[in-house]
Amino acid sequence: MKQTGKINYIELPCRDMAATKAFFNQVFGWGFVDYGPEYMAFANAGIDGGYFQSEQKALTEYGSALVVLYSAELEQSLADVKGAGGHILKEIFSFPGGRRFHFTDPSGNEYAV
Repeated sequence: MKQTGKINYIELPCRDMAATKAFFNQVFGWGFVDYGPEYMAFANAGIDGGYFQSEQKALTEYGSALVVLYSAELEQSLADVKGAGGHILKEIFSFPGGRRFHFTDPSGNEYAV
């Protein structure tokens, strides 16, 4: 249910729409709706959002927010990301409260799992 003041939608830059769509569909089962050649929305990702055509990329080193995806099987998710061509920035590491890894998608955006 949508609520006032709650995060409702996330938009990210995207250099390669087709490769990004294929990657997230293969690895995480996301669905997509195209809205012309320069925008696509994603669904089945925990929160709705979209990608807009841009040469920019979202990286924490540039001050970007970090999108963190959940996985009940972290090692399998790491293998899936690698198998689909994702670039691993940080292998699985522990931190207070859990473990995660960081990767970039085909458009160079950084995520964690």
